[in-house]
Amino acid sequence: MPVTKRRSESLRDTLEECIAVGEFVPGHHLDETELATRFGVSRTPIREALIQLASEGLVEIRPRRGAVVAEIGPARLVEMFEVMAELEAMCARLAARRMSDTEHAALTAAHLACEDSCQARDPDAYYLRNEHFHSLIYAGSHNQFLAEEAQRLHRRLRPYRRLQLRVRDRVATSFGEHEAIVAALRAGEADRSARLARDHVLVQGQRFADLIASLSLLQETA
Repeated sequence: MPVTKRRSESLRDTLEECIAVGEFVPGHHLDETELATRFGVSRTPIREALIQLASEGLVEIRPRRGAVVAEIGPARLVEMFEVMAELEAMCARLAARRMSDTEHAALTAAHLACEDSCQARDPDAYYLRNEHFHSLIYAGSHNQFLAEEAQRLHRRLRPYRRLQLRVRDRVATSFGEHEAIVAALRAGEADRSARLARDHVLVQGQRFADLIASLSLLQETA
């Protein structure tokens, strides 16, 4: 792989992380010159990284304004979470039938790692371990296309999933939901696994109200 391509992919990952952790909030202008100076590179790999992020929907490249972090309206966001919930359910249903003992052990270890972050009341650490937990379920479906699609949308929703965990008691609630999902998967209960995974991701009721309130605060800081 050419050095320039490797550099642009590394920068893409770095910029994606900045978006996910809220350093670059929705609507934030991503100036190529400033980013090139910050990361000690030319504008070319920065531009390539931004184009890659645009293809994933994380960045919008606008005429005369350049690249900005993509903004998603509440209605669109709920639609995306609905699709994410169905993808999670499909992965969990297949994983309940197909995960090996080794994969179950890895999922349990990831779940216990989440517990450590939950007890430490560290939403950022929990978020990173939560990502790994979900990725193991995607892989456990043994359907590579499905896993790739789930991972792609998961990345697209990263800033908002992370934002959810900052709502009071959400980390503890999320961990409890994980507990039930792990039990259902280990028992091989496909339908129950799917239902629990779907409910874990769906944004509705109070969770919807909390997300909208969080979005309002995020926009005020943009």
